[in-house]
Amino acid sequence: MTFSYLFKILTFIIGLIFVFISSKTCLARQFSTSVIRPAAKLVKPPIQVYGVEGRYATALFSAASKQNKLDQVEQELGKVSALIKDPKMNSVVMNPHVKRSLKQKTFNDALTKAKVSPITVNLINVLADNGRLTLTGDVINAFSKMMSAHRGEVICSVTTAQPLDEANLSELKVALKGFLQKGETIKLETKSDPSILGGMIVSIGDKYVDMSTKTKIQKLTKLIRET
Repeated sequence: MTFSYLFKILTFIIGLIFVFISSKTCLARQFSTSVIRPAAKLVKPPIQVYGVEGRYATALFSAASKQNKLDQVEQELGKVSALIKDPKMNSVVMNPHVKRSLKQKTFNDALTKAKVSPITVNLINVLADNGRLTLTGDVINAFSKMMSAHRGEVICSVTTAQPLDEANLSELKVALKGFLQKGETIKLETKSDPSILGGMIVSIGDKYVDMSTKTKIQKLTKLIRET
């Protein structure tokens, strides 16, 4: 099956997905911790991210939005991400055997040196108080998704057995851009995975389209076994 044929199928499927996405209203769930004042009205992010990390990220988005510091906080979270990847820092703040108070102090000392805003410091303190520091990376990823949506970016991940050449990549971009709303841009992430054998796997937001050869073979094998 050629990529051109796959793109035609993908164009149809993506069209259905984008109609669904554009008609769906995403409401952020209320968050009970104190990243923002409990009595304050929550500023809802443009998309909802589920799970515990989504609730923390929603509260952070609301607090940063009210102070017009969304971009600043996003940049600061990049520093936080680098901190938790540091072996020495990670061995303390992500270690379940280290006292919570020591984790919090170690993190706060590092954040002070990094000169981040009180909003970001408050997030880490809330995570520490609730024993959720291990979710720091997940919260950062959730906030990143919200910021992408805030900028009008539609994140699309495409996996193929082999890297796409320039011609196929251009054709894919054209197929995707045809379904964007005004003010939206595609944030395309491509990767190769030889194990899918052929075809492609496309992920847009929380939507997933598997047109890989591997999946087709698995379905065919299952059908043969059941007959």
